[in-house]
Amino acid sequence: MEETSMLNYKRYKRVPVVNFPERTWPDKEIEKAPVWCSVDLRDGNQALVEPMVVEEKVEMFNLLVKLGFKEIEVGFPAASQIEYDFLRTLVDRKLIPDDVEIQVLVQCREHLIKRTFEALEGIKKAIVHIYNSTSTLQRDVVFHKDKDEIKDIAIIGTKLVQRYAAECDTQVRLEYSPESFTGTELDFALDICTAVQETWGATKENPIIINLPSTVEMTTPNVYADQIEWMNTHFKNRDSIILSIHPHNDRGEGVASTELALLAGADRVEGTLFGNGERTGNVDILTVAYNMFSQGINPELNIENIREIAEIYERCTKMDIPPRHPYAGKLVFTAFSGSHQDAINKGMQALHERGGEFWEVPYLPIDPSDIGREYEPIVRINSQSGKGGVAFVMDTFYGFKLPKGMHKEFADVIQKISEKQGEVAPEQIMEAFKNEYLERKEPMHFRKCRITDTETGDGEFATLAKVIYTDHGIEKTFEGVGNGPIDAIQRGMEDALGIQIKVMDYNEHALAAGSGAQAASYIHLIDQVSGKTTYGVGISSNITRASIRGIFSAVNRLFY
Repeated sequence: MEETSMLNYKRYKRVPVVNFPERTWPDKEIEKAPVWCSVDLRDGNQALVEPMVVEEKVEMFNLLVKLGFKEIEVGFPAASQIEYDFLRTLVDRKLIPDDVEIQVLVQCREHLIKRTFEALEGIKKAIVHIYNSTSTLQRDVVFHKDKDEIKDIAIIGTKLVQRYAAECDTQVRLEYSPESFTGTELDFALDICTAVQETWGATKENPIIINLPSTVEMTTPNVYADQIEWMNTHFKNRDSIILSIHPHNDRGEGVASTELALLAGADRVEGTLFGNGERTGNVDILTVAYNMFSQGINPELNIENIREIAEIYERCTKMDIPPRHPYAGKLVFTAFSGSHQDAINKGMQALHERGGEFWEVPYLPIDPSDIGREYEPIVRINSQSGKGGVAFVMDTFYGFKLPKGMHKEFADVIQKISEKQGEVAPEQIMEAFKNEYLERKEPMHFRKCRITDTETGDGEFATLAKVIYTDHGIEKTFEGVGNGPIDAIQRGMEDALGIQIKVMDYNEHALAAGSGAQAASYIHLIDQVSGKTTYGVGISSNITRASIRGIFSAVNRLFY
């Protein structure tokens, strides 16, 4: 078969998979939240077009504390004076709660480690995070060092942290990352991590954090999970290690990589709010946490107000959250498709009627109100929408519970508007409803009515309706007798206007609670000569008056 692709895909080679038939992670389920570590103020901040200034960092730090993060990487204090000053600001303002550990990043160089410990003065407890790159490619083209030389860098860095930790009052935990882990041979990654573990003297009571980053996401999430489980099962003294992951999102699979790595034995996750970070970003911690929440698992973070989180994030980072971003995007709980809208509408009604223990609504994996999205429309109307969506908007926003037979009739009105302008806002839908039904008062305009019941004999009663109305602006009157107000008015209109009509259906409901509430009346009318049908709608604090207005509305729509 002749190749027609213009892409030069042959320049790229596949990353090898892990030969690990002993894997067990595919049969497991996530059962609890990991230890979360935010790296927004370091990894996230360094990737911003405009890095945060000190006060923005302080606001972001306070948000992270409020969200419940107990480990927060605040920066690289030895890298620049700005980073150093920010950490000192947190100390000077006493902004670090006793139950929060500050994490600082530093390369395995003595002058940088010394400067880092100077920045930690006055902090009760901290995680010192050292790293060096270990991948085959970086050893070759960046550092020009062999495996033993790379391992020596990590060992020397560990000893330096030990020495400076012994000389300060801060309670220090060590974190080590073989940076570019996903491009490192597994046996070498294990060798260098074990060397650091043993040099530090990690114990069950004083564990080390071994962080295995997907610094560049190189292949499918299952391979990363295999790498994590292989390391997890080959570590010595596993109970002296907190196994951490730091997934990036180069292939757009950071969340999946994280979830599979948790199945593979990871205890801890480093990431950022909304996935900010270099290139395509870090793993989005919020998405992983909300995913757990949607499965009935406590995410161990205070994430019930996504709107507030998003507002602070966008202000501090000057980054926009895409409208389709999971959970936080403006459109993620919105349906435009007619079939989706109809299913949501029916699902919400069923949920209300059944009062079940669990949230079960089609196309809505969680209740938007559980994460602070209750004031936003679930259903929005455009040319792709259907009758169920329009009915949902009328009910949700304005309390009009349109009869099922009326859904298509009114949806056709909105469809014409949407084909001209695109999305139709709820207020425009209501305006069209007024124009088509509630204010359809020409040429026949109802003014007044007197209803009386008269006895016809044998204990039976008939209803007499006397109606004052205008016809093309001229005041007129008609009378009708029937077995109720609607029947009487129908008969009177037939005689007065020379028409033949029949009420096919009648519905009514209160628009709001309380004694002064208005009622809505829906009249389905047929012209018995042409067979044409339509609905009319009337509202009033008096249900009879609402019904009469509904009849006049229907007659105006049917004949004029």
